[in-house]
Amino acid sequence: MKPGDRDFGLDRSISRRDFLDGVAVALGGALAAPGLAQAQGPAPYPPALTGLRGSHEGAFEAFHALRDGTLAVGTGHDTGERYDLVIVGAGISGLAAAHYFLAAHPRARILILDNHDDFGGHARRNEFSHGGRTWIGYGGTQSIDSPLPYSPVAAGLIESLGIDVASYRTVLDGGLHRSLGLDRGFFFDRETFGADRLVRGGPTGSDAERFLAEAPVSPAVRRDVLRLQSERFDPWPGLDPVARRLKLARTSYAEFLTSHWRVDPGVLPLFDIRTHGLFGAGIDAVPAQDAFGLGLPGFQGMELAAEPGPGQNYDSMGGDRAEPYYYHFPDGNASIARLLVRRLIPGAIPGKTAADVVTARADYRRLDRPGQPVRIRLSSPVLSVRHDGPAEQAGAVRVTYLQGADQKTVIAGQVVLACWHTAIPHLCPELPAPQRQALGFAIKVPLVYTNVFVRRWTAFTRLGVSGYTAPAAWHPTTSLDAPVSVGQYRHSRSPEEPTVLHLAKSACQPGLPIREQHRVGRNQLFTTPFVEIERAIRSDLGRALGPGGFDPATDILGITVNRWPHGYAYQYNSLFDEFWVSGGETPCEVARRPYGRIAIANADAAAYSYTDAAIDQAHRAVTELTGIR
Repeated sequence: MKPGDRDFGLDRSISRRDFLDGVAVALGGALAAPGLAQAQGPAPYPPALTGLRGSHEGAFEAFHALRDGTLAVGTGHDTGERYDLVIVGAGISGLAAAHYFLAAHPRARILILDNHDDFGGHARRNEFSHGGRTWIGYGGTQSIDSPLPYSPVAAGLIESLGIDVASYRTVLDGGLHRSLGLDRGFFFDRETFGADRLVRGGPTGSDAERFLAEAPVSPAVRRDVLRLQSERFDPWPGLDPVARRLKLARTSYAEFLTSHWRVDPGVLPLFDIRTHGLFGAGIDAVPAQDAFGLGLPGFQGMELAAEPGPGQNYDSMGGDRAEPYYYHFPDGNASIARLLVRRLIPGAIPGKTAADVVTARADYRRLDRPGQPVRIRLSSPVLSVRHDGPAEQAGAVRVTYLQGADQKTVIAGQVVLACWHTAIPHLCPELPAPQRQALGFAIKVPLVYTNVFVRRWTAFTRLGVSGYTAPAAWHPTTSLDAPVSVGQYRHSRSPEEPTVLHLAKSACQPGLPIREQHRVGRNQLFTTPFVEIERAIRSDLGRALGPGGFDPATDILGITVNRWPHGYAYQYNSLFDEFWVSGGETPCEVARRPYGRIAIANADAAAYSYTDAAIDQAHRAVTELTGIR
């Protein structure tokens, strides 16, 4: 701990706390809320598992051994199973691929394999129980949302699942946080700013002067932040609009502020976190062009035409949104995955509507039963995908996976690889070298989505915030859960009730090229034990919310850390990816080419980290397989 920190309730009686990472510490205690059916039997229920989740222990070791050459892949024990389609990856793209294939071939037999113990990929559901009631949080993909309009294909699937996106206004209690006088906040830590202080508001907007007056920053920082919003300045007055945009695309926002506006370096921490949730990096690695799209200050003198920028995170979701196509379930887009599973395997998730799926309890024992047309086999990392002969002549594909310590093989008429693209060259080395190279370019953005279940949220109302940014904290953003009620599920209305806090981290390393930042961040997440993350959570929440009466030792009821070292799809960056500026074929276009009886899906195939991309790429992959029998 840092000097002066308190021990905020960390259980030091357990010397190997990290041994519990990913273990069902809540097993047997996951009481159902009204409308939540109880499952029978001793099998773990993944959404209720706490500790270190996401890419959990047991989900990645086999692939790492395969990558490192320490795991030899044999022919595998032939299970005798024959499928029309085998899908690698049970995320939304893999589930959507099964949906589209089944629509084209209603009598098809499909097997979906996944290395995790839960389906949904990054669309992960977390549950917490207390006093006979269950609270839900999202551990990955947050919402139906995209900077660009949903395609007819993606929007059509959403509609066919019964999700009425336009009804979001009726499920969101948009006035709750305003009625309590809550605003966003910014936590200044003593190590960086000289004092621990939570200040309401932010450095931009109508209340910026009041915010800066209360912030422990220098007069030079106050002056420069206000100057960024009031002065009209164009660093390139002689350039035409196209050339000006190109300069912005090749200049980081940090450089734009320091080299052109010449602001005090102390200004940068006030804006750095704004880009983390979208790009997995700070403003040192984000083009000024994208910062303009996000509404960051400093562009008012450049006469730039307003254009849609990348979609913005809406941390509390308690205010107005201008985007017409947006919907947030309490578990994020895990409800989309659950609706797809319900359709693919009738009886696995009870109910009939998009509303009742929120409180329905999935029966994981029904996912992989003999005889049913679609089977989902979890905790089964795939090791090898290879044609049974030359790709252009083969009549089948052999898929070898690991179950426990045993390598097993199934035969598929066709395969959709809906998994992370960087894994595919190791699983399918027969692919052409240029395609393997392009697949390897799709490095993932490392992220952490943590849900902290708390006894009450009175500290937020006393401090007047619904969430806050804390640049030096292990999780730089903290927010109250969205005030959303769907079906029988009801959000917490009273600050005296329990609720879920959502904490987020982009594991970046400022100063490095963005792809190197992602590699360093990935390694950091793989090597940080849960006990260290828990200690940081308790300390950081205590420091920021303690003045409002928050006591981590008594107020925290549960913690689920959704660790994603291989997180969201890498989106091309004009600072580092020359082809993104100059044009030409992109790596994802080369990577997603079909090969024999194998097609490739996943959001990586679009280099676009949104759910509609996962759906669109699934549809394309299945379309490519049409007619191959």
